[in-house]
Amino acid sequence: MRQTIFLCFLVGIFPTILRSEVSVSDLAKPPANALHFIIESVGGKHGDSWSWTLASGVRMGRESLNLRGQVWETDYSGAAGSDQMPASITIRGQTPQGDAAENFTITSGSARWRSPVDDGKAAYSTPAFYTSQGGPIDATAWFLERILASPDKSLDLLPGGKARAVKLTTLQVGSRTSKKTINLWAVSGINNSPTPIWADANDRFFAITGGLGWLPDVYSGEQQRLEKAQTLAMAAQTAKLAKSLIQPPLGAVAFVDVRTFDADAVRFVTHQTVIVDHGVIAAVGPADTVKAPIGAKLIEGRGMTLIPGLWDCHMHVGDDYTGLQELSLGVTSVRDPGNNDALTIDRRIRAAAGQLLFPNVYPSSLIDGKGPYTAQVANVATSQAQAIAWVDKAKANDFTGIKFYGTFNPAWLPATIVEAHKLGLHVHGHIPAGIRPMDAINAGYDEITHINWIIMQAMPDSVIAVSNGIMRFEGPGRYAKDVDLDAPPMKTLVDTMAKKHIYSDATMVAFESLYVPENGDLSPAYAPFVGTLPPVTERGFRTGGFAVPKDLTRADYRASWAKMVNLLDRMHQAGIPIIAGTDGSGIEIVRELEIYQQAGFTTAQALEAATLLPAKLVGMDLHTGSIKVGKSADLALIEGDPSTRLSDLRQTRLVMLGGRLLDADALRTAAGFSGRPK
Repeated sequence: MRQTIFLCFLVGIFPTILRSEVSVSDLAKPPANALHFIIESVGGKHGDSWSWTLASGVRMGRESLNLRGQVWETDYSGAAGSDQMPASITIRGQTPQGDAAENFTITSGSARWRSPVDDGKAAYSTPAFYTSQGGPIDATAWFLERILASPDKSLDLLPGGKARAVKLTTLQVGSRTSKKTINLWAVSGINNSPTPIWADANDRFFAITGGLGWLPDVYSGEQQRLEKAQTLAMAAQTAKLAKSLIQPPLGAVAFVDVRTFDADAVRFVTHQTVIVDHGVIAAVGPADTVKAPIGAKLIEGRGMTLIPGLWDCHMHVGDDYTGLQELSLGVTSVRDPGNNDALTIDRRIRAAAGQLLFPNVYPSSLIDGKGPYTAQVANVATSQAQAIAWVDKAKANDFTGIKFYGTFNPAWLPATIVEAHKLGLHVHGHIPAGIRPMDAINAGYDEITHINWIIMQAMPDSVIAVSNGIMRFEGPGRYAKDVDLDAPPMKTLVDTMAKKHIYSDATMVAFESLYVPENGDLSPAYAPFVGTLPPVTERGFRTGGFAVPKDLTRADYRASWAKMVNLLDRMHQAGIPIIAGTDGSGIEIVRELEIYQQAGFTTAQALEAATLLPAKLVGMDLHTGSIKVGKSADLALIEGDPSTRLSDLRQTRLVMLGGRLLDADALRTAAGFSGRPK
């Protein structure tokens, strides 16, 4: 779902929410001379987008996107005022969240907008660009062209904020008559991290890509070249950040008289002193007996809690700034369960060379089959032999796991998993369409990813047959509320997972956001960050969950969500190892743990799921995951007492990554936050 967050900006900042009242057949029809963009990824084509201008000067757009069963069908029209900024914008259509209807107008010095998530107005006296909440890619194109036309490459925004663009690099694309030079611009002020966008030599929008790309049809084969060039260009910026943020200690560091979380004993301990020397924990014990070495850097711990660095076990890394976000919250290790493998390896090399500040990353190679719902970062297998070859390549690339996806041929699972286990790789993932989680466990899965795939065991055959599409969300949303967790098939599955020690990466926070909120609601995962990020980003925090089918209500979806929370409790009580992952943008990990507490975990048990248990999963528990002598100094110093208030975990003050000291506030600033979370 991390990809969906990136997609939100690309299609006009953030997705939409209500039920559609405009049918697809009534949306605008692009003329033959419209500019045509292919929406693509390494997994294949996902849709089309068109842009054109009417004789009246009105800009038009039409977009059709299918992202693994999530469908966007939208159109767009926009007219400029005398200042060349939008004077009116209309967006129609439908998204996975419902009606895309959005309107913006300027009349008599007043700007007024109504979107699926808000309804507002503001005085309009100086040029400002309205950043639409949804719509086709032409909304982004118009925005880029106006910011590049400004003398200082900056633009005031509505509903709020200010954007700036900085040129990073150039690239030549195409051949013969299609050859042209394009420029890469990094745009800040929209997201918390700079967004790379490509323009042509005339400062007109050319393309945007980041896992999922919008490229002119003539240049649709250039996506990987664009991503490689922008990776190199952005890397130069983050290398400077890495150098400025790391504070290498000159000697030992002593955290004096601090509360600690002992992950090995799953308990909190007061009045402790922890000594770190040469990147390793050198001593741990009562403050009145453990003394700091002469010359050590002393860090006063009264009122503070020292925890092992947190883990986010489900983080599809978006860009270099994802690492800064995670580190700012004390996350020192992430498990990336599927990404562009080349970019993963590139980040690893740069981090090792000190050119990138990033948590420790334990990647899985995502393997899927070929079809309309192929994952956009997948290594696509069209035969069992090819699937096995992808497994071998994952091992050669020093990955720690294999993740299967919904379009993978289930008949290939046994042989492919045998190869993975032979090579010492952890096996997890979605459940391929046509089978259930018990079938995947019998084929050799070590872990089931996402809570929806657990409860899929009890779904009707009609859901299982097409579970690689939107039904992987709609099926559990519809039927989970009526599932008896204390009877077969769910009790049998839970008992089997416990007996076989099958891990669960539940990503509860991701599914809370899909089932619980209405448009305009502020998700508990993001409420603490309001006021610290660009207004456009924060507006997106009010994006609701998936549209509810006409024969159900939001209350039905919420009841199904509550049943999934109960299921997590049953799994935990049975002894199934739960590891904390978010499938988010990089700031949701504490909310994930709060949901665990809601499900019945103690605070210490919730923290164990984000510290020692993930380290055990990837075989690194002798090296990290707890505050123990001889382990790597991956630590986070928290102001407050998370043993009684789990939300205090957001109040990081210092982070230690392999013994390197990092100021959490400096990390927040570098990651695009204007202050501490509430």
